[in-house]
Amino acid sequence: MKAIITVVGKDKSGIVAGVSGKIAELGLNIDDISQTVLDEYFTMMAVVSSDEKQDFTHLRNEFETFGQTLNVKINIQSAAIFEAMYNI
Repeated sequence: MKAIITVVGKDKSGIVAGVSGKIAELGLNIDDISQTVLDEYFTMMAVVSSDEKQDFTHLRNEFETFGQTLNVKINIQSAAIFEAMYNI
């Protein structure tokens, strides 16, 4: 299973640490990560994977709830969606 995680919100310390901790807690591995601050806004994209099949509804709910604690928006999408769009 591969997925893309995006994080957007007002910049503050601890966002990368918090999100990467949550990713590990949910049993996902970070394969690639990129983050930047645009003006005052933090943005991050990460490619994550797992050897096990994951329930995306559960993952979305976990990241949405956790994002509220950091005051950021966290979204996760299956990489298969992007691969299918590329093949059309």
